[in-house]
Amino acid sequence: MPPLSDITVITLEQAIAAPFCTRQLADLGARVIKIERPGTGDFARGYDTRVRGMASHFVWTNRSKESLTLDVKQPPAHDILARLLGRADVLVQNLAPGAASRLGLSFEALHAQYPRLIVCDISGYGDSGPYRDKKAYDLLIQSESGFLSVTGSPDEPAKAGCSIADIAAGMYAYSSILAALIRRGKTGEGSRVEISMLEAMAEWMSYPLYYAFDGEPPPPRSGSSHATIYPYGPFTAGDGKTVILGLQNEREWHVFCHDVLRQPGLAADPRFASNVGRSNARKELRAIILKAFSNLTIEEVVQRLDAAKIANGHLNDMAALWQHPQLRARDRWVTVGSPAGELPALLPPGAADARDARMDPIPALGEHTDAILAELGFQAGAIAEMHARGVV
Repeated sequence: MPPLSDITVITLEQAIAAPFCTRQLADLGARVIKIERPGTGDFARGYDTRVRGMASHFVWTNRSKESLTLDVKQPPAHDILARLLGRADVLVQNLAPGAASRLGLSFEALHAQYPRLIVCDISGYGDSGPYRDKKAYDLLIQSESGFLSVTGSPDEPAKAGCSIADIAAGMYAYSSILAALIRRGKTGEGSRVEISMLEAMAEWMSYPLYYAFDGEPPPPRSGSSHATIYPYGPFTAGDGKTVILGLQNEREWHVFCHDVLRQPGLAADPRFASNVGRSNARKELRAIILKAFSNLTIEEVVQRLDAAKIANGHLNDMAALWQHPQLRARDRWVTVGSPAGELPALLPPGAADARDARMDPIPALGEHTDAILAELGFQAGAIAEMHARGVV
């Protein structure tokens, strides 16, 4: 039995951070009821149409959920929300700053009536401080957190290729909710979880923060190479193909010189006697490595690296990741249903196999509205009237 099979989560969510959090709760068996705006739904549904007419972000973060359309600003919605919360264990929201409080959905407003309810609020900057009321999206938080300043080439900063600020916030929300459920099991009391996207990304930025400790310069932008460890990045073989390789210590440096470059004397070169020296002299060392690789194919380079047990990886694109032999050998791909038919989906990390995770369909907008309302005790006539009035 999945570990959260007796947990019900109500979520007012948009975009990525909260949906990623609640999808992971659903992966563990929680019942997740996603409240969406009638007619349009989660605006991430409209980000693109790349997955048989559906948005790639939405497909990724919304499997195994039930979609309930509800205009939470209309008075009849208050009774529906009250009935839902009376059965819920967790409420998650990442609405615009202040919106949850205006709807009466703050932890303070709910705790007396629902003392076991866990309320998770996800926002850009938290509910205090000078940035409290600012809207926040992933790229803005990448910028505010300093991530862009240490990412990219020396000539230009660059964003990450995926929504890392949203992912960071979603991961901390997910783990904090699990901790709150454990706490409730001990105390019987619900609690509030507050997640700030900026604080989540600031935690992830701790290494460059400490590198710049006491006013020291930050790690330089170094493209796809590591800023402070070298050699650790992309190198091209004689056939024009690229491998990413990385050395972590002096033992590996000596093995690399002897068995990969086949230049044992290089290991004693004082310019490269430590990682700090190699990093400072990376231009000279890069030229030496590229020259050694210039007479080899990528297969020959990888063969030498593997034989020497030097870490390396392919510079894959998305097409290669779809077909990655390691994922396929470990049976990480399964199928999930959707309004557009069955789709491939990766098992969540930590799930041993398809029996270990809940992998239910991606919902159509409002797909479960009538069934949920009936479960809450509303009769067919009342449900029809709510549809007619645009409440659901």
